[in-house]
Amino acid sequence: MSSDPIAAAVKAFLEACGRDPSHADLVRTPERVAALWREHFLAGYAMDPAEILGDPVLGEGETELVIVRNLPFHGMCPHHLLPYLGRATVAYLPADRLVGFGRLGDLVTCFTRRLTLQERAANDVADALMQHLGAQGAACVMVGRHACLAVPGDKQDAEVVTASFRGKLRDRPDLRDRLLPAP
Repeated sequence: MSSDPIAAAVKAFLEACGRDPSHADLVRTPERVAALWREHFLAGYAMDPAEILGDPVLGEGETELVIVRNLPFHGMCPHHLLPYLGRATVAYLPADRLVGFGRLGDLVTCFTRRLTLQERAANDVADALMQHLGAQGAACVMVGRHACLAVPGDKQDAEVVTASFRGKLRDRPDLRDRLLPAP
């Protein structure tokens, strides 16, 4: 029995499915699955949004909208334990603190590499920008494809769009509309 609890659980799962974990195709599967889950599906729990957004640059009165588009993400649906993949747009209206563009991608990673819903991840990104940057407004728009929609049947082309707007981005349709994907 493996000393790795995730690998041991995967081995038990394979056995519960009537599969022999010693079969040539499955010999290292429990360890591979455990590593994948730790490094890609659960890694966000070890990430701290305050640390990611820490040490911002002090702005000089910038009030223009900052937008970073096409940030790749993947997450794991907590309802079916199936993955979802997509692209995020993250935006904020600075007050007096600016953060590097790459940090916005790290923030998306922080909240999607958890057992979480896409809509919750979008909320968490926008909330973190408001809380840790003191932004005047923040938004996260995510467009994803979910295996839990595609695998069971006829929804392979379905896209899930979630959008969270905070502060001035919630109140200003002219700014909000710049962030939503074209229909």
